[in-house]
Amino acid sequence: MTMNKEKFQLLKEGTVIPAHPLALTEQHELDEVHQRALTRYYIASGAGGVAVGVHTTQFEIHDVGLYEPVLRLAAQTVEEASLKRPFLKVAGVCGPTEQAVREAEIAKDLGYDLVLLSPHGLKDATEHQLLVRAAEVGKVMPLFGFYLQPSVGGRPLSYEFWRRFVEIPQLVAIKIAPFNRYQTLDVVRAVCASGRSHEIALYTGNDDSIVVDLLTTYRVPVSGDVVEKTIVGGLLGHWAVWTKRAVEIFEEVRKAKKTGMIPSNLLTLGSEITDMNAALFDPHNSFQGSIAGIHEVLKRQGLLKGIWCLNPKERLSSGQKEEIDRVYRMYPHLTDDQFVRDHLQEWLS
Repeated sequence: MTMNKEKFQLLKEGTVIPAHPLALTEQHELDEVHQRALTRYYIASGAGGVAVGVHTTQFEIHDVGLYEPVLRLAAQTVEEASLKRPFLKVAGVCGPTEQAVREAEIAKDLGYDLVLLSPHGLKDATEHQLLVRAAEVGKVMPLFGFYLQPSVGGRPLSYEFWRRFVEIPQLVAIKIAPFNRYQTLDVVRAVCASGRSHEIALYTGNDDSIVVDLLTTYRVPVSGDVVEKTIVGGLLGHWAVWTKRAVEIFEEVRKAKKTGMIPSNLLTLGSEITDMNAALFDPHNSFQGSIAGIHEVLKRQGLLKGIWCLNPKERLSSGQKEEIDRVYRMYPHLTDDQFVRDHLQEWLS
């Protein structure tokens, strides 16, 4: 375990972890100024960590020599902030076992706290092979499991897979992101049945159901007892934008949940956030514009210079810009544009 006690406690209690985008120049080179500005924005917004090298950072960085530079830049920026509070650094790792282990070693050397283990690009691997891979990566770094939806490179996984996955000793958290209620329940049930429910933190990656995921208490019968489990935080691409407001809403949800009384306005807020997410993530076109949609908002705020992606196919879909215009008009209370305007030059300096 490389996390100190304060960071591990933060992970277990739950926090906001934005999935960190990639800032590029028009020549598709790393834009270090805006990349640092993004990290500073997430810190200033009150996020409890960042996830770097994940889908929102663009999986292509693993193939073009940007993986280590991007992780290093984020780690340096966090270090320079001299924070007086715990802040989690999560590194995304992917690929076959040899690649995933190598990337975990890079993350460890750079001072990351745990690795988000993605199944991206492994559609032909058996579930057994995925389990062996996870165990090998776990020998290097604490594991943040990841149920990734098929539309962006994931695959369906059985309840039996998750039941065995949660037995890996180094597993400390799971990001549940299948965008599917049935598959979300598979993970929750597996954790509850494992006897390690108190050790493994659940985080939502279901950007289409953020508030409901955070509000729900699951009660799972296990061997004559009832195990209660909650999703304590989120590791989300949606939280890469309007992050300060996301942190505020997260705290509203936590306070309401502690009282046991869920006000209907939070459910309404949840549906509004889902509508905003639809404009960002482009589900009507199989999520083809999901990264470009995030970039579009960050460009409007000045946190990015453009919406360029390493993959030329990653761009706004027809009508997506107009959808983003629509949700901006409909839900100004869910944005943090004034906060960004007030601090942008500071973050860019």
